[in-house]
Amino acid sequence: MAIAKAERLMNLALCLLGTRRPLSKRELRGSIEAYLEAGTDDSFNRMFERDKDDLRELGLVIETVENLDGDAGYLARRDSNRLPAITLDAEEAAALGLAAKVWQQARLAGAASGALQKLRAAGMPEAEDPFEGHQSALEPRIPVHETAFEPLMLACRDRRPVVFDYRKANAARPETRHVEPWTLECWRGHWYLAGWDRQRGAERVFRLSRITGKVRSRAGSFTAEVPDVVTVRETVESWAGETATRTALIKLRQGSGYPLRARATAVRDLGDGWDELAIPYGHGLDAWLVELGPEVVVLEPADLRADVVDRLRAVAKD
Repeated sequence: MAIAKAERLMNLALCLLGTRRPLSKRELRGSIEAYLEAGTDDSFNRMFERDKDDLRELGLVIETVENLDGDAGYLARRDSNRLPAITLDAEEAAALGLAAKVWQQARLAGAASGALQKLRAAGMPEAEDPFEGHQSALEPRIPVHETAFEPLMLACRDRRPVVFDYRKANAARPETRHVEPWTLECWRGHWYLAGWDRQRGAERVFRLSRITGKVRSRAGSFTAEVPDVVTVRETVESWAGETATRTALIKLRQGSGYPLRARATAVRDLGDGWDELAIPYGHGLDAWLVELGPEVVVLEPADLRADVVDRLRAVAKD
């Protein structure tokens, strides 16, 4: 629905910008396919008025000319909607180029590349690549492999509730979640969604890789107020044990668990393909360890070991 509306708004804007005289509603309806499929006159009128208001809210200056053959006419003059000349220095150009590279693996890659081409055609200076000669060592990318990313990005932008099936780390089967999405954030190579969980009546953070099936949009508005600041990263860090208050001693199979190894304060080779690691942790480390399955064994503390065993038994029971 969001994509169809965006296309309709674009077509309306092009019609209003491309005309030399005001166009009536009847003419606009005959020129835009989506309006032809609107059904009744009332349906078309409501759709057109909403679209016109949305374009004005986006900054398009639309003039209304009264008494055009008995009807009101509409147009958007180019001189009233022309952007000022864009001037960028070398540092600003470099920042834009770097931002475009970040999205080269995502669905936004085409839009980012096209935007750069237009800016260069308008005279933007060619910026030096800050990573020239170091591509193998450092490449600015935000990987987006989850199919849930694009529908959730659009839902966050359009403030639309969504429904999806979500499998927690300690669950064998996914559960259906009804969420009002707020924002997406990438942390340590994984994408997370923060939003309001309607069933639980509380803020929740979801890892996109644990969303199964399609993300479905739902009609209606948000029921909870969107906070001015959404601390996705801080929440995930707390769940992942980044806010360390204790230290765990674990056995980890060699060649696995690299994120854990990066956080270890001490590593000892136990032989037979196993290492012993000391890991500072806070809340949520048990869920992370469960995901490693047979690659990890908790040695201490006893309560952490018990939590991991309980989670594994819950999965096995289901």
